[in-house]
Amino acid sequence: MIAARHTKAGLIALLLLAFAVPAAAQEQDDAAPGNSRRVEFAPYIEASQVITAELSPGDDVVTYTRVAAGVDANFGTRNSEGAISLRYERQFGWDGAGDVDTISGIARTSLAVVPRLLTVEAGALASRSRFEGNGATSSGGFGDDPSSTGQIYSLYAGPSVNTEVGQVQVSGAYLLGYTRVEAPESVIVSPGADPVDIFDESIVHQAAVRAGIAPGTVLPVGLGVGAGWNRQDVSNLDQRVDDRHLRGDVTVPVSRELALVGGVGYEEVEVSSRDAIRDANGNPVIGRDGRLVTDESGPRQIAYETDGLIWDVGVMWRPSRRTSLSASVGRRYGSTTYYGAFSYAPSPRTALNISVYDGLTSFGGLTTSSLGSLGTDFEAFRNPITGDLSGCVGSSAGGNCTLAGLGSVRSAVFRSRGVSATISRSLGRSSYGLGMGYDNRKYIAAAGTALAAVNGLEDENYWVSFYASRQLDRQSSLGFNASGVWFESGADSAGEALGYSASLAYNRNFIAGLSGVAAVGFDGVERDESLLDYSAASALLGLRYTF
Repeated sequence: MIAARHTKAGLIALLLLAFAVPAAAQEQDDAAPGNSRRVEFAPYIEASQVITAELSPGDDVVTYTRVAAGVDANFGTRNSEGAISLRYERQFGWDGAGDVDTISGIARTSLAVVPRLLTVEAGALASRSRFEGNGATSSGGFGDDPSSTGQIYSLYAGPSVNTEVGQVQVSGAYLLGYTRVEAPESVIVSPGADPVDIFDESIVHQAAVRAGIAPGTVLPVGLGVGAGWNRQDVSNLDQRVDDRHLRGDVTVPVSRELALVGGVGYEEVEVSSRDAIRDANGNPVIGRDGRLVTDESGPRQIAYETDGLIWDVGVMWRPSRRTSLSASVGRRYGSTTYYGAFSYAPSPRTALNISVYDGLTSFGGLTTSSLGSLGTDFEAFRNPITGDLSGCVGSSAGGNCTLAGLGSVRSAVFRSRGVSATISRSLGRSSYGLGMGYDNRKYIAAAGTALAAVNGLEDENYWVSFYASRQLDRQSSLGFNASGVWFESGADSAGEALGYSASLAYNRNFIAGLSGVAAVGFDGVERDESLLDYSAASALLGLRYTF
């Protein structure tokens, strides 16, 4: 049953990951001669031998053989661009160790269906993570207990329109997203504590429209009016977020580089859910998948609602095409809110991005938004031991640490506030990237329901991810990856968890298409005092043939 669900969800991600390549090929055929075109397509097969030695709490040694097939692609034409990294892996355990199938990948693509008018964007993610009993997620350490690891799948697609009607600029966008978490068979829970209700799946609808005039066209100031809608349906207890707003805005130029911005409007927000089925003693019923069973016949109960005035004021600073800053403070969701962004790209080889955010969402909505902020030109980095994606990718635009900040997989809707920063640089034969962030989630649940205990609870998540590579000569290179996640649950019985992973790989080209890799890795998790820590060291030898 679990394998069937795994395959079904994996195929969904695979279909969207594969969508971008035919689109790029068609765009190349349609492009006129002389246009700049770039298509890099590198399918490969791989075989390797891995040994993992548990350092604590036990001393087991596990050996397994791994075979994999995948593709890395990057393309850009006059009207389309995108990047893909897709991998299927089969692990064969020795001496009674279990066999494992894994699909992992990340993709982003953009296609201008009607140039300068209609664009369609899409993205997908498939990743394996370890789940802790307090809801925290971390990468690496899959020898710890395969039954405590699960798959995360997310995909989205949607059109956007930009046009002009006289002096009025009109824009609109719609996004449809889907996210699924395949729960592990078990998670390690503190004594006396109940496991969290792990997120199952959700569907996200986001729509926005705006019409406005730029400063200096009709008036000295810019004016605009817009509307937005955010609808998220979470399968756990049939939770729902319904967020709608209308807003007018003004832009007041101070100089060529600096402008004051502000807006005022009206919003209406509602978060609701149903309760779980109760047994004869009044206790919530837990399904075979470890999740609460929804009482579909029960009434919908309001967890949070607000309506009224919203406003914000801030600044926009753009001294050059390579530098931009926006920062605002205002009121939304019934309280003060802060948000902003800073980007600095002094050259095509260097990029710095900082983001401050505040929003009402779910795990599915957060994953979809994070994936959508990823640039369409990136290089995926993988852990050479596990084969899975690293927390960050190499990208010169947008957020590039989609996986590093996933945080908790609790099913409850939450208010998310935090900050993230990434820097990437490529210099000669060397390249590196660093990402770090902080995320605070305050959960929202209806009184009297099975999730009522988490209402008002706050989880905190600190994360850091680093990668570096060095081309030693024409035939060999070194690569290093490291990540760490510190998670503190607001529940007294859930405790804290620190997950970490690091790997070093040496790659050598033998002949055209054939290369070898030798790698070592170290990973683990430090848990609350009531639970045992885990750590392990691994080594790998493998061969890859790239077609």
